[in-house]
Amino acid sequence: MVIRFLTSGESHGEKLTGIIEGLPFGYELDFDFINNELKSRQEGIGRGGRMKIESDTIKITSGVRFSKTTASPLGFEIINHDFKNWIYPMSIEKIDFDCLDNSQKAVVTEALSSRKVTKFRPAHADLSGVQKYGFDDIRYVLERASARETATRTAIGAICQCILKNYKIEFSSKVLSIGECFNSDEFPEYIKNHYEDSLGGCVEIRIKNVPAGLGSFVNWDKKLDAQLSHAIISIPAIKAVEFGLGVQYSKLSGSSTHDEIFYENGKYFRKTNNSGGIEGGMSNGEDIIIKAYMKPIPTLKKPLKSVEMKTHNSVEAHFERSDVCAVHAMGVVARNVCAYVILDSFLDKFSHDTKEDIDKAYLNYLSRLNEV
Repeated sequence: MVIRFLTSGESHGEKLTGIIEGLPFGYELDFDFINNELKSRQEGIGRGGRMKIESDTIKITSGVRFSKTTASPLGFEIINHDFKNWIYPMSIEKIDFDCLDNSQKAVVTEALSSRKVTKFRPAHADLSGVQKYGFDDIRYVLERASARETATRTAIGAICQCILKNYKIEFSSKVLSIGECFNSDEFPEYIKNHYEDSLGGCVEIRIKNVPAGLGSFVNWDKKLDAQLSHAIISIPAIKAVEFGLGVQYSKLSGSSTHDEIFYENGKYFRKTNNSGGIEGGMSNGEDIIIKAYMKPIPTLKKPLKSVEMKTHNSVEAHFERSDVCAVHAMGVVARNVCAYVILDSFLDKFSHDTKEDIDKAYLNYLSRLNEV
């Protein structure tokens, strides 16, 4: 691993933060592009009220000088504007009730009690998280398990995209289905008809102009498809990942599916791309094509049956402000977590100290790529 990152922050905390270590020296960052990726993550039909409150923008606090990477760790933050409504429930410091008058005590007590969560949501991290840590308030779980965290990973991936654009590597995502609807023109009405419920769907992530040879066949953890799978499946609510034909491979013969290899005009190429651009754990020069499948969001306006953690009584599950559908947003996050993986593999292949060194190694590699 050449680059690594950590993120921190809660859904309703003051801010989200991230730090990336290992970025080379000398790459110019496009702040408008990064913020547009953050904005795109907030868009899409079926998003909830939180998106009307937040307007995510990145503030880089270290690791960049005159818009270019310095090779030092890059730190950044994304402010949660909704925090003003959660100052007491998400207070960092212990609240000293002795310093409050009676009216203030009443306000704080009401804020704390109204934000405490004791009813588990099916299909969420609530119950397992409480069982793991012994919390007396599910909010300890849901604040970090929230998909709000993906804003930081979107920012990190967008930074990685800025670097990879120097080598014409491009990332895109497209919603293929919402629930049982496969016609994009019908998505708005389909989602509207499920506004009291929630919906998942499928997104295709496409990565263009990745040179052959990223990743490796020599060990399990170096395989590019394994690393991409790990990154995508770590996105909240993702339940399946496919490359190329994916599960269809299991239903067809090898002679009808494997991509035949040709050589013409000094280049290797394939006329089909059923493998989705990865063979033997390595990129093969074709577009990398991935499908990610998202389950319906666990928080429902008409909650399912659950249990109250103190009494063990049967109750309706907790409702926290939520989306009906976030499949478009998932695609934005997915393409950006893929960008992180591709950049890490790219730097592992082509050096990782300076842009100048990487450019030389990359051009030298391309000159001999088709000579084998």
